Amino acid sequence: MGETALQKIGKPTVVAAAGNKPKRIEEFVGRVNTGTAAVSVARMRSPAGWVEPGQAPEFSEYTVVLAGALRVETREETADIHAGEAVIVQAGEWVRYSTPGEEGAEYIAVCLPAFSPDTVHRDPA
Repeated sequence: MGETALQKIGKPTVVAAAGNKPKRIEEFVGRVNTGTAAVSVARMRSPAGWVEPGQAPEFSEYTVVLAGALRVETREETADIHAGEAVIVQAGEWVRYSTPGEEGAEYIAVCLPAFSPDTVHRDPA
């Protein structure tokens, strides 16, 4: 897809999610929806009790929580990121995301470079 000075994205593409429960990922910008490798921007909606496998991605992830709370675990610490808060996880860091609270979470995730199944490096099941 060719780059122009202005590229309106009319709708996201829903992509498959990993984890123990269904989670909705709507990619607005990224490898799937716009063919963009430099960055991805997606809206996530995860239910109460959702847990994703641990991963050590080759991209940094910048996350803004819009509703609910997202738990972010690294090898050194665990933090609950609530609505109105954000978190940055650097490339190469082992991380596991989950939504243990009753309300689940809605959040925006920005990955630099763009998310790719080939570079996320999830833990074996």
